[in-house]
Amino acid sequence: MKNYILTLAFLISCSIGIAQQTPAANQQNSILILGATAHIGDGTVLENSAIGLLDGKILEVTTANAVKNKYDKTIDATGQHVYPGFIATNSTVGMVEIDAIRPTNDLNEIGEYLPHIRTIVAYNAESKVVESLRPNGILTAQVVPNRGVISGSSSVVKLDAWNWEDAALLTDEGLHINWPRAYTSSWRMGPSSLKYNQKSYEQKIKDLGVFLTEASAYNKTKAETKHLPFAAMSKTFKGNQTVYLHANGQREIVDGIEFLKDHNIQKIVLVGGIEAHLVSSFLIAHDIPVIVSRPHRLPTQEDQDVKLPFKMAKILMDAGLLITIDVSGRMERMNTRNLPFYAGSFAAYGLPKEKAVEMITLNAAKIIGVDNRLGSLTVGKDATLFLSIGDALDMRTNQISHAFIGGRDLSLETHQTELWKRYMEKYSRK
Repeated sequence: MKNYILTLAFLISCSIGIAQQTPAANQQNSILILGATAHIGDGTVLENSAIGLLDGKILEVTTANAVKNKYDKTIDATGQHVYPGFIATNSTVGMVEIDAIRPTNDLNEIGEYLPHIRTIVAYNAESKVVESLRPNGILTAQVVPNRGVISGSSSVVKLDAWNWEDAALLTDEGLHINWPRAYTSSWRMGPSSLKYNQKSYEQKIKDLGVFLTEASAYNKTKAETKHLPFAAMSKTFKGNQTVYLHANGQREIVDGIEFLKDHNIQKIVLVGGIEAHLVSSFLIAHDIPVIVSRPHRLPTQEDQDVKLPFKMAKILMDAGLLITIDVSGRMERMNTRNLPFYAGSFAAYGLPKEKAVEMITLNAAKIIGVDNRLGSLTVGKDATLFLSIGDALDMRTNQISHAFIGGRDLSLETHQTELWKRYMEKYSRK
């Protein structure tokens, strides 16, 4: 009996140690954030601001000496900065917890054409990775599938929730297509060994075309037997779902967009776009936003400027493209917390600081279709925002003091913050 009690106590203590924080309660009282420098999200800055929150919405945005309403609680934010919540796009947070443990991985679907796969039902709201994003100001994420040719549909989630139903902000907003690679190279020979695989490349495009044609025909008829993949394409053909084209090379980008246009798909977003700067005029002509690869990577070609990945955002924005940042890549779930620092890196290589903020706030919201609720400190939008003691795009000064999702005051404590405080105390002792 004694051993049973000890074992039970051990298991309870372990569960407490690994559990996600309890989601914040709904906003009960009105809140005024007073005196902060407000980074609106549309490229503008408001000094000595007053941001009023009521019933989960932004009630007013004005200066401290022009407040019109009375509030139950006032947060003195003098010397701090207030930002709209940062938005991570093309992320897989909440889909895999530990890469080496198969039961925690919900990305490895079987098959090539999977438009009926929905990430929202597999999203883990209690992920410890999700918990690590909030202390850097990342409060919303687009959760995407990434297997096969057609991976399935993505959804937009709030990063503080009891379960996936509670987290869902916008479900099945986009369909993801991984365009085939036209060129391959041998790692032994380096980039100079690039080879055009014409036969396999053209065959893969042909196969995708056959699938789309058959799916379109299916959705124009009343079939006796339901075909789940074909039926799932209905929203896409009706123009109610954005198609995210994952392509990097110059040839693949142009081929992919022209292919989709030929199949009467108009709402297209380019994801990755490593060579998007080479076809920027083409992208502008077709009104294609870009979720550009994160800057902390090496160039893909041996003759490219080694700093090109850091300059890419400025190049594309100067060309007139609507862009945000792709967080996918090496250790993408854990590194999603670095989203503001990716924007900061782009700012260090020529992009104006407020444009870098706009990339991961209003631009991201526009691209994934939630700009009516998120992306800027605007009256009537959701009160999803945070306060930082310093510049939120600089890892040295990004210290979040308060964060709100829909007016709910979040806990910012995580395993990482507990360790940070523990060792700050240790090394502050004399």
